[in-house]
Amino acid sequence: MDLATIIGLIFGLGAVIGGASLEGLHLNALVQPTAALILFGGTLGATLISFPMSTSIQALKDIKKLLVPSGKNDELIAEICTYAGKARKNGIISLEQDAENHKDPFMKKAISLSVDGVEPKDIRELMEIDLASAEEHSKMSVEWFEAAGGYAPTIGIIGAVLGLIHVMSNLEDTSKLGAGIAVAFVATIYGLIIANILCLPAATKIKHRVKDEVLHKEMIIAGIVAIQNGENPRFIEVRLRSYLAGGGKGHASAVEEGGK
Repeated sequence: MDLATIIGLIFGLGAVIGGASLEGLHLNALVQPTAALILFGGTLGATLISFPMSTSIQALKDIKKLLVPSGKNDELIAEICTYAGKARKNGIISLEQDAENHKDPFMKKAISLSVDGVEPKDIRELMEIDLASAEEHSKMSVEWFEAAGGYAPTIGIIGAVLGLIHVMSNLEDTSKLGAGIAVAFVATIYGLIIANILCLPAATKIKHRVKDEVLHKEMIIAGIVAIQNGENPRFIEVRLRSYLAGGGKGHASAVEEGGK
């Protein structure tokens, strides 16, 4: 569980609700089903129009990335070094069972290609194509939430205008005029909250998750290629840790060149 997401939601929503309470605003005034229907329905509708259904479904599935931390790179390095030691001792074919049982499709494919005797440069080329494709698909989820965050405030204004139209059409009872206007602006509040506390922060968090996943996959590619090349497990560990120290592929490539 990602505590930063939970704590962020508590602080974000708590600050809004707490501030409203301190101002003497009754929280019941913020509970408006009609405004919620306009805001959520309108925002979802506009976002669905903007993207293919497959992208929308994937974006909603990626909500879990807000709550599930990225994979631990230290564990990945230890796993790859174990494979390297096993392959160095018993041959690359000894990793066949590990490939069949692995839960990560990316790692499974990389090991399988290695076991099948594919050349290291070809393994890298094939896996980098998969990596680029996965990265592009993940970025679509980021764009989906950014779009939703952009639409929400505008839909909120639409809800406020509709509310004001209703108020202005019932001016006979002036005693309810103030309350009616207040209710009309609840949709605007909903739109700003949805955009700035939920959708846009979700897009940013997913963007960071995508970067972590790309780094994770880059390390898998480098590790499996190194195993296929028959490199020493200790040097493989140094190379993979350079990804963490240098922040990615460029620094690791320098280490790789230095090791040749």
